[in-house]
Amino acid sequence: MERLQKVIAHAGIASRRKAEELILDGRVKVNGSVVKELGVKVGSSDKIEVNGIPLEGEEPVYFLLYKPRGVISSVSDDKGRKVVTDYFPHIEQRIYPVGRLDYDTSGVMLLTNDGEFANLLMHPSSEVEKVYVAKVKGVPSKEKLRTLERGVLLEDGKTAPAKVKLLSLDKKNETSIVELIIHEGRNRQVRRMFDAIGHPVLKLKRERYGTLNLHGLNAGESKELTPHEVKQLRVLAMKKRNK
Repeated sequence: MERLQKVIAHAGIASRRKAEELILDGRVKVNGSVVKELGVKVGSSDKIEVNGIPLEGEEPVYFLLYKPRGVISSVSDDKGRKVVTDYFPHIEQRIYPVGRLDYDTSGVMLLTNDGEFANLLMHPSSEVEKVYVAKVKGVPSKEKLRTLERGVLLEDGKTAPAKVKLLSLDKKNETSIVELIIHEGRNRQVRRMFDAIGHPVLKLKRERYGTLNLHGLNAGESKELTPHEVKQLRVLAMKKRNK
């Protein structure tokens, strides 16, 4: 279920703000009844009309982007900085990112116009693994790595258990490369986890999202997901709910 104004916007009828005005003006019907409230949510089976014209839903599309560093995980930026949708100038559908990666973080990012799919992946119960490779300051001890594995107490609660592997270390420059696998998606979570053990992140990349990786892509390049890849992500996201 998604908010009515969001569905109208994704169908390309109007911006979300304009869609809200259309609703308030009584120019939108859902299943034959006029709707004038902005909080109404609709599903794929609901019949929506705008100015008496039935709303044709967009064909769902799914993309994987190798997000470069220095790019905002959004559809627009009030400071004029580059955003992830800038890499899809020829896509007619109104796509948006699933979750986010920090401005200074690179790697796997999903974009779609399928709100149900996006919400499924971002739901707290989702068990889709996210694999990060971090270059951190210093060399974490085995005990500190075990702390990451068991869960770190952050200001918004303790993190779920993680998988951690020390990939390499550079004694001369006093840095390490660490792989961290989590299934949560809190704001700046990986960076905050390493801060909590005293090893700040110098560089961060998301190498894998569920079954998807960056193989064959350079930074700034993208590919459309196959139906099988989309289905695999749905299955992973629903795994815990079906237990």
